[in-house]
Amino acid sequence: MQSRKMKWGILGCANIAINSVIPGIKESKMNEVVAIASRGKEKALKVALELNIPRAYGDYEELLADPDIESVYIPLPNHLHKEWTIKAAQAGKHVLCEKPIALNENEAIEMIEACEKANVYLAEAFMYRYHPRYKQLKEMIKSGEIGEIRGIHSAFTFNNAEDMENVRYKQHMGGGSLYDVGCYPISAARFILENEPEAVTTHAFFSSHHDQVDMMASALIEFPNQVSLTFDCGMWAEFRNSLEVVGSDGKIEVPSAFITMDGKNHFIVTKKGDSKVIEVPEVNQYTLQADHFAQSIFQNQPLPFQPKDAYHNMKVVSACIESAKNRKRIELV
Repeated sequence: MQSRKMKWGILGCANIAINSVIPGIKESKMNEVVAIASRGKEKALKVALELNIPRAYGDYEELLADPDIESVYIPLPNHLHKEWTIKAAQAGKHVLCEKPIALNENEAIEMIEACEKANVYLAEAFMYRYHPRYKQLKEMIKSGEIGEIRGIHSAFTFNNAEDMENVRYKQHMGGGSLYDVGCYPISAARFILENEPEAVTTHAFFSSHHDQVDMMASALIEFPNQVSLTFDCGMWAEFRNSLEVVGSDGKIEVPSAFITMDGKNHFIVTKKGDSKVIEVPEVNQYTLQADHFAQSIFQNQPLPFQPKDAYHNMKVVSACIESAKNRKRIELV
């Protein structure tokens, strides 16, 4: 039985850290948050007091120099992921980096190589994959419950467009809906199909009010065996958070696919017009993510999702952005 806890440091005070990841780690029996850093000591102290975190630092380097910290979570803006992942690795810390892991696949490779060189673990923070319903869903598909997969459809949108200073709306910081939420449907389709795409075609709305980042995008992702993912993502649209796997004999719908809502952990299987709801226990995805990360390190076992997976996802996201900007189909193989 695990007797000690993984000691975490948090590099930044982003909302995702404060509202989701830190509470998730604190729920865990295998992990604890011992320090948080911000660019200013006052903000770090405020968050540390609110969330009962023992130590606060006014500099990211100071946190990395703390010998008690074993792993760090990086929720910084996208353009800072590579820099601080590499610095954390060089400081001997394991890294859980917020998605998307980088700005492009070349950055992802640099991060992976730095962590391999330092002999530390690196994981991309796609928390949804740790929810038990996805294991259940994949098992049902493999058993032939809905026949052969004909296509996957997904949507992930929200409206925060009035927050003009948000980092999501800054080009140089890696802003845009494809980086922020489009990466989820891409990850989910790759996870479900256990295959890599062959080509992508994307159309996007680039907003002059938001530094010309893509505020809405629709994409066709072509997989082998004539299967495709179609999805849309956006940051200036009604909230949606869904996934549908369409088979020759049925379909599976996940109403709350990436962000779990109260009472919406379930998914729905429909065959020949008859639907059944598959109930799944209420769980904290962020807690499970931290538990799997710590367990792999403690047991010296491979992570459930290897760093190379982050590289492959980043490759598709980058191609989607290129396709949208240049209005052309991008081949990946």
